[in-house]
Amino acid sequence: MRARRLPRRTRSSTERPRVSGSDDVKRLALTVLSALALLAAAGAAQATDGDRPGSDAVDIDPARFTKKLDAAYGAYQRGLYRTAFNLALERAKTGDVPAQTLAAEILSRGLGVPRDEREAAKWYERAAEGGDPEAQFQYALLLLDGRFVKKDKRQAYALMEAAAEAGNVLAQFNFAQLSVDLHPGPNGMERAISYYERAAKAGLPDAQYAMARINAEGLGGRPRDDTEARRWLGLAAQQNFDTAQLDLGAWLIEGRGGARDEKRGFRILKQVAEGGNVAAQARVAKLYLNGIGTEPDSIFAAAWYILARRAGLTDPQLEDFMNGLTDEEIRTALQRANRLR
Repeated sequence: MRARRLPRRTRSSTERPRVSGSDDVKRLALTVLSALALLAAAGAAQATDGDRPGSDAVDIDPARFTKKLDAAYGAYQRGLYRTAFNLALERAKTGDVPAQTLAAEILSRGLGVPRDEREAAKWYERAAEGGDPEAQFQYALLLLDGRFVKKDKRQAYALMEAAAEAGNVLAQFNFAQLSVDLHPGPNGMERAISYYERAAKAGLPDAQYAMARINAEGLGGRPRDDTEARRWLGLAAQQNFDTAQLDLGAWLIEGRGGARDEKRGFRILKQVAEGGNVAAQARVAKLYLNGIGTEPDSIFAAAWYILARRAGLTDPQLEDFMNGLTDEEIRTALQRANRLR
């Protein structure tokens, strides 16, 4: 199952995970809550604070929660963030760790209350000290960035490891990244692989792509296995991880790791190109130019390369091709490129 997360507030990327170096990919997970109050209390709080369901109410997966669902969680799920915050804050002050995590999440995103990331960091810290895996993960991210707290990579490493061992999928992926960063060389990679694999098996596309690269390149003492690498690429690509789609399309055309399927490879690359991936746009241009997986079409080849070039990509082979086109062909390609945008 694909790990589900709240809208990102830290930097993230669809770029290729760097399994041989540091790349603190930071993705948010859903907050882990517990029983905070009776449902009757939620009704009373809602009546007095007058908040309304938010337009960005989050679809939360109950399977992520370690204890019974409760009033604060119910209010949060329905977008009644002020109600959820009031319920959580009261319990957070008494030392309820999951309530501290919920209060931190609401404050950090400014849901129904003024956004206060510094105060959120304090609650994340307290909840992390109390052993909440989600808070450990979130506070580790803050320690890595040095935002609202003093930067401390070693403490971040320890907290990320604790969250990863507790089963937080995003922490598993990030801990793998940190392991490679802090322990360069074969030992760090060997340790990282087990966490990449756990997160990949849980359905995280970033980790699935990392496992594809590990198998393709024979990292961490593993033998090269293109068949296994292609399997992981396929899983990540199914979740629209565009870098995996880009590689999978190329592998299908090359017949790497399995049967050659030029038409399917072309379709995948064209889909990624249509989504705005510049590298895919250049590859599709070459496929049209050479008639691979599709009928040759010099105008479409030029049009796709025009889009890629507008984004800053240049390719010597495609430049030579463009220089050989007539003025009329260039005009037609420009018109087609404008329609492709």
